Amino acid sequence: MSHDPTRPPTPQEAPTMLLSRVAENAYWVGRYLERAEATARLVKTHTELFLDLPKSAGLTWAPLLAVTGSDADYHLVHDHPSEEEVVSFLLADPLNPGSVVRSVEQAREDLRVTRTMVPRRTWETLNELHLWVRDTRREGIGRTGRLAWCEEVIRRCHLVAGSIYATMNRDDTYSFLEIGRFVERADMTTRVLEVEADILMAVPDGGLRPFVDVTWLAALRSLGAEQMYRRATGGVVHGADAVRFLLFEPQFPRSVEHCLIGVSRWLLELPRQEVPMTECAALERRLGAIDPTSGGADELLRVVDDLQRGLNLLHDALGATYFSPAPSLTGAG
Repeated sequence: MSHDPTRPPTPQEAPTMLLSRVAENAYWVGRYLERAEATARLVKTHTELFLDLPKSAGLTWAPLLAVTGSDADYHLVHDHPSEEEVVSFLLADPLNPGSVVRSVEQAREDLRVTRTMVPRRTWETLNELHLWVRDTRREGIGRTGRLAWCEEVIRRCHLVAGSIYATMNRDDTYSFLEIGRFVERADMTTRVLEVEADILMAVPDGGLRPFVDVTWLAALRSLGAEQMYRRATGGVVHGADAVRFLLFEPQFPRSVEHCLIGVSRWLLELPRQEVPMTECAALERRLGAIDPTSGGADELLRVVDDLQRGLNLLHDALGATYFSPAPSLTGAG
């Protein structure tokens, strides 16, 4: 049932609102599941790109650390971004809060304490995913089994999401799950675009420059966007078209525009949504006012930095409104 955003909740509505801890857990389950799937897809796509490009292209594994925002944590324990160490760090390291293994573990822990709010099959499917990544995590590090391991993570994450979508009541718990999922997706899309802008600015000549369209194709693949992009644009991959698609395409579920629409839609189902709704509306206005392809890589970098700051403000507004005490931004930005 939708709520009028201009009025406070009535006494009859207030008891139906989730406890703040349950709401926070549901929000983070959505974020962690999305993060695990996105990280697995990133590693899979980068591995395929690494195999496709010649060594002269100068491709390294450092961009994966930048996309996931884990550069600082990685360099606390490693000197250089070697393939094996980066892949192990992102997929299997239990001490990396953003690794696939750790994200799934955190999603399971958050869902465990709120499992009465979700269908039993959803809990069972997530528990199976947790046990599988824990028991097989070493298989994803070497090149031989990496692509298959990452693909299996993506498939199992989809099973959990499908169980939630197909069988869960559209209540407040579902709303927080969806909001967490959309915030994480928008954050990941802007991170991929940020790294792409960094690459374009770093290689004015030689290096990856002859392969710019290939790297844009990899960026689309890392967000599961290649086929839908080709369908929408006629098939040829160009950087400017890819940027517009990932930022503005309302029909694509991982575009920033679609994610902000999703956050707004599920906020309307919650009481006391005025402040987070205001932050979300401000982000939508910023997005609608920009032309990130008019100023080259510098302008694209400025745009995604601005969008990431807006997403952090939205995260803070959600925390201050619904979670007590408000969570830190660890893993959010």
